[in-house]
Amino acid sequence: MSSLVIAAHGTRLAEGQQVCRALVDRVRGMLPETKVYDAYVELDTPTIEDAVATALAESADKHVVVVPLMIGAGGHVHDDIPGGIEAGRAKAGVGAVSYAGHLGPDPLLRAAARDRIADALGDWTADETSVVFLGRGCSVPEANADHVRLGRLLREEGGYADVVTGFIQISDPDLTTALDRAYAHGGRKVVVMPHYLFPGLLQKWAKEQSAAWQQNHPDAEVRVSELIGDCDALAQMVVDRFRAVSDGWVGPATGPAPQVYLSGLVLTGHKVLIVGAGTVAGRRIGNLLEAGADVQVVAPDAGEKITALATEGKVAWAPRAVSEDDLDGAWYVLALTDAPEVNAQVAAWAEARRVFCVRGDDATGGTAWTPATGEVAGLKVGVVGDRNPHRTAHARSAAVKALGELAQ
Repeated sequence: MSSLVIAAHGTRLAEGQQVCRALVDRVRGMLPETKVYDAYVELDTPTIEDAVATALAESADKHVVVVPLMIGAGGHVHDDIPGGIEAGRAKAGVGAVSYAGHLGPDPLLRAAARDRIADALGDWTADETSVVFLGRGCSVPEANADHVRLGRLLREEGGYADVVTGFIQISDPDLTTALDRAYAHGGRKVVVMPHYLFPGLLQKWAKEQSAAWQQNHPDAEVRVSELIGDCDALAQMVVDRFRAVSDGWVGPATGPAPQVYLSGLVLTGHKVLIVGAGTVAGRRIGNLLEAGADVQVVAPDAGEKITALATEGKVAWAPRAVSEDDLDGAWYVLALTDAPEVNAQVAAWAEARRVFCVRGDDATGGTAWTPATGEVAGLKVGVVGDRNPHRTAHARSAAVKALGELAQ
């Protein structure tokens, strides 16, 4: 059975450490047959490296799933955690590690944020309240943009008078500026929703800055909501990401990695078939749509991202099991279900038709591999690895950073 390592940010404050460990214990209660380990990027122990090494050493089947306890895909998700994973795997000298997706715009996370806002409202109503949706802020533009998109979803789902996004550090607008914008929009009843997980200095700063702004605006009232913290919704998100990876684990591939030929596919207007509509499909589909592909999805059920894209008419989703006829006219196929036998059958159909196919559960079982990609200075960077996704992602990030520095 796979083991779980929960990779959190970490804090020096005892209160934040206690709440984070309580969340880990809650996950343990939801996964009674799974060994669950906590790990931290910084400011607390054990490190990602040490936790992964320990988990691999103690795991019966030598497989560990790392779930990043991170809302956005910033530098910790792209670089620090993968680096710790690789160091831990090297230290253990045996086993395999799978890296699950970060929390992102999960509906459970948005619902938890709305619950915290509702608690802070008290005698106010949502439609008379402005919300300052406060992110952590980071140096990765995409992560900050994700926070802004989440703010828009929050406004549409919560029915608030206004939602202004801001950041507590690194990025603009800062909290004071965000409060000024809410005030300029007419907001006199304002709830600041700090959208990070556990108590720490960031929450302390949010309360101090909100109180200072309040003193300068006596005709307005500001309330700061509680953080997401230790709750069933957050624990369930961790469990869902763990199971999405561990349930599809079929053991490590054996033998040498096949040689690959790197090529850029021109998919504009061409049919691309995706079998499966879960987390992995949601991550892959964006690049395919950006390439102009005619994306068609076949899966009995779909995750939030695929469902939204289908509703918007950006993809065609057939809510049923796949059949061989679904490959008719396809130029490229991705088999991304949680069932290895289904992926194997789709790959076999594709090979018989001479259509390149990616298998999400077993790269060696397909005829194409998906590279880790990035864009910088007008260049698209792609890295294909040796069945070690964390090393591949780290190499991609290093290449993008190096090229960006050269372009300056």
